[in-house]
Amino acid sequence: MSAAAWTSDWLARRARLSPSAPAILDVSAPGTSPAEPRALSYAALEAETNQVARWLRVQGVERGDRVAILAKNRLEYLELLFACAKLGAVLQALNWRLTPAELGPLIAAAEPALLCWDQTFAELVDALRPSLPSGLRTVALDDASTQTELRLASCRALGSEPLEREAFGPDQPWVLCYTGGTTGLPKAAVLTHATVTWNAVNTVASWGLDAGDLAVLNAPMFHTGGLNVFTTPLIHAGGCSVLCRAFDLDELYALLAAPLPTPTGPRGVSCFFGVPAMFQAMQADPRWAEAPLERLKLIISGGAPCPAPVFEGFWARGIDFKTGYGLTEAGPNNFWLPPERVREKPGAVGWPLMHVDVRVADETGEPCPADGVGELWIRGPHVSPGYYANPEATAASFVDGWLRTGDLAVADAEGCVTIVGRSKDMIISGGENIYPAQIESAMSSHPAVAEAALIGVPDERWGEVGRAFVVLAADEPSAEGFSAEVLLAFLGERLARYKLPKSVVVLDALPRTGAGKIDKRALAQLEPAS
Repeated sequence: MSAAAWTSDWLARRARLSPSAPAILDVSAPGTSPAEPRALSYAALEAETNQVARWLRVQGVERGDRVAILAKNRLEYLELLFACAKLGAVLQALNWRLTPAELGPLIAAAEPALLCWDQTFAELVDALRPSLPSGLRTVALDDASTQTELRLASCRALGSEPLEREAFGPDQPWVLCYTGGTTGLPKAAVLTHATVTWNAVNTVASWGLDAGDLAVLNAPMFHTGGLNVFTTPLIHAGGCSVLCRAFDLDELYALLAAPLPTPTGPRGVSCFFGVPAMFQAMQADPRWAEAPLERLKLIISGGAPCPAPVFEGFWARGIDFKTGYGLTEAGPNNFWLPPERVREKPGAVGWPLMHVDVRVADETGEPCPADGVGELWIRGPHVSPGYYANPEATAASFVDGWLRTGDLAVADAEGCVTIVGRSKDMIISGGENIYPAQIESAMSSHPAVAEAALIGVPDERWGEVGRAFVVLAADEPSAEGFSAEVLLAFLGERLARYKLPKSVVVLDALPRTGAGKIDKRALAQLEPAS
């Protein structure tokens, strides 16, 4: 079969290769728990997904059609993902943290054939209905809100045999996955069958995943972290995921506490991906000291710079905790830091994976010398071809086969890469470059500081100076006497003078974008510190 006619049906192939192996331990549905999850083998997941694919075809969904979903993590999310793969349709993964005013234009731009929604977001969907494109049909994933609402559950009356499939090439779009939207409305990165496959190949080959691995899936599946850090690579490898509704600290500790029941015997969690806020919550909990984290094969942070105290908390327990680097447009898995080098290179993301090329580029696009700061460029078969219906943004970010990430990085003499911040976040003060990630990590090292962010603000003398925003740690004695002077004295022992913030603002919480990242545009609009 030629490349143009290449067809990928991961789930069908995995079900043939590993029919009885556990694919999903579902604790997302009511009535399930870590002690009694609903276990699906690959054969069972394939059969249910075939029913969903047949139902989509009955609704007229064809190759290239978009199927939007607005839902928290649930089994139907995965089944819709792989049903779209079987049909050559495209899953539009919508961020449920967005407002109707933000979601409306995204839905209109993609023109989906169906909008599948979770009862949790009934009010959000009702607010959207007046602005939905004419002809868009809505699909309830739970009980229908009206008698005319389509219900996905009706697919269970259909056969579970595979459909006859139309051949399509590896460049066929599979998912529209949205960027964080820190510079405006989120952009829809096109993830093709090839890009998702190559991310899985890179991850399995470079991170050492295998059929015995069990990962906790509690990152939102509208985000590439939920879909593609472990979930799709593990299906490629024949491993298993614990499907959680959302991040819940009690549930997470219960999942980590003991082996979970599967059809082939008890299996302990071996992999966990989270964002820094999850790990900070774990370490602030009394159960942290006793949780059997040492038996996990891989614990990795992503999504945002991870503060130094989080690393130190894991390392104090002898755990090779590390940070990854990825983005919606590439992977998101791009680097690996071997366990024996983790403490030697704190904060580094490591070396590129098997089929990933990277460049730390200067302003002319040429490679920077060792230890020189430049923009990180990424190239490889896992990189998105561009943004859906947005040629201007595509042309700006995808240049001569490279993805210009907009992130600043440094590579040492060995080629080991460390991310130092966003190019738009860099502060130039009196001719000196200040990288917020370094200062934010130092601020987070103060025991009174739970979260920290740094932005640049205009200054008549220096052109630009740093302004710090901090959230104080609850029940921390040192927070009672906290002041800007205390923080600056602490930082003065750790940072060069020009890097010190010139003002400090204490907030109850840091504003977040729809993807959960700190919203520095919102911080810039706040009143100056007094």
